[in-house]
Amino acid sequence: MAGNSQSHPLGLYARYFSSVEGNTTFYGLPSPDAIQRWLSETTEPFRFCFKFPQTISHLSQLRHCDKELTELFNCMQKLEDRLGLLCLQLPETFSPQHLPQLQEFFSILPTGFNYSIEVRNIGFFKKDDRERDFNRLLLDSGINRTTFDTRPLFNHPATDHATQEALGAKPNMPVHVLATGMQPMVRFITAMDWENSTNYLNPWINKVVQWLDEGRSPYIFLHTPDNRSAPDVARLFAAKLEAERPGQVCFTDWPDSQQQQSALF
Repeated sequence: MAGNSQSHPLGLYARYFSSVEGNTTFYGLPSPDAIQRWLSETTEPFRFCFKFPQTISHLSQLRHCDKELTELFNCMQKLEDRLGLLCLQLPETFSPQHLPQLQEFFSILPTGFNYSIEVRNIGFFKKDDRERDFNRLLLDSGINRTTFDTRPLFNHPATDHATQEALGAKPNMPVHVLATGMQPMVRFITAMDWENSTNYLNPWINKVVQWLDEGRSPYIFLHTPDNRSAPDVARLFAAKLEAERPGQVCFTDWPDSQQQQSALF
């Protein structure tokens, strides 16, 4: 991979994975120099998925944030075709009663970008008219509904520090799977004992195959509470997907040792 520094965390990560979740933009936008460095450390078909800043999603509640949006898009367009999804993660306080606010926000988003949205209010998971209105808004807007599958984490809790921290930070919401756009996004977190919770992971293979057959380009991010074994989970997922749809996995040169895996995170 020309231009990659495999000793740098991103350059090393990009040897094995085709996309990354960027949480840093939730707290602040990167400098132009940082973006140029990221571009030099990755190659096609690697993609960055960045969060909307909290000043837009949480502090402004999607209102009166024209300046912040302009700054975000001026920054993100520098990534050009290396940009995957812009991810809007809404706080738990953002409920279905705010749908008009969300619709207005969608109307001012520029075209030429791909978006996803993650909601954490239980009102969006009732399978009622309010959830149907929400899904219809996403379908009409072509915006992807992010699915955060934390069932193995909450159904198999452990007492270790990383698990307890994850239990306090991650949402415990029902899993409603619906592709409302062409780039469905799944965030999956296993129990610490991930090898005994793969029964939750297996159905996602079938769903990803279905999405691929429909011409969609899904983004699948796999985690463990401390992420040390996340490459193992990714390796298993990739192997199962490759068995179902040969040629779909671009990155197969997986690290072999736990020491190498830990260095990725």
